[in-house]
Amino acid sequence: MPSKKALVRRPSPRLAEGLLTHIEREKVDVDLAVEQWEAYTEALRTHGWETIEVDPADDCPDSVFVEDTVVMYRNVALIARPGAESRRGETEGVEEAVASLGCSVNWIWEPGTLDGGDVLKVGDTIYVGRGGRTNAAGVQQLRAVFEPLGARVVAVPVSKVLHLKSAITALPDGTILGRIPQLDAPSLFPRFLPVPEESGAHVVLLGGDKLLIAASAPKTAELLADLGHETVPVDISEFEKLEGCVTCLSVRLRELYV
Repeated sequence: MPSKKALVRRPSPRLAEGLLTHIEREKVDVDLAVEQWEAYTEALRTHGWETIEVDPADDCPDSVFVEDTVVMYRNVALIARPGAESRRGETEGVEEAVASLGCSVNWIWEPGTLDGGDVLKVGDTIYVGRGGRTNAAGVQQLRAVFEPLGARVVAVPVSKVLHLKSAITALPDGTILGRIPQLDAPSLFPRFLPVPEESGAHVVLLGGDKLLIAASAPKTAELLADLGHETVPVDISEFEKLEGCVTCLSVRLRELYV
């Protein structure tokens, strides 16, 4: 049986200095952020995930957004090369973590840049956002690593949000959730469900019909419950001030066999 593991990383004391691209800066309560992070990781564990803490990167304000550092496909890890140079120190600890789990490790090389937040997997289709943090060379390198393993890679233009997964995620049946105003090319997605709240575009698949969703999206949670899903809300308000969402705070490894 595959084991459900999730990589997480404790917030840096410098979290409030995190990068912003599309929203105005608000004051971040770092102590509250730590409490919210602990509740987030507890929600994962409650629903059957083993959380694995990557070594802290206290000098990297954005390091809690661990999803940006690596892309997983089956048991293959592609170590990212963040588009923001100040974030490149975040990958070392993650590389050590995935290697210790027995993953095959690959890397994005210069001149390529790739943030994991730009990558959405739906079955064997991998959508890759080409925008401010991920460049064409990064997309090409990801394609070269994962297409030989059976993946179909679809590049998606991203200009209105930080990452592709700032705008969309997917339900267990592959339906894409999102907000039309945040998307450059919604027609690329064969099944699309518009949601009433910006933060409602983000869900983490916990298993079965259970979905982790931000507490800031109650109308979307109600919509998804009406469709037969069980929603698990978590308050991540301090991370949302830094363009973070529920997917950013973990790397879910569903296909590792132990």
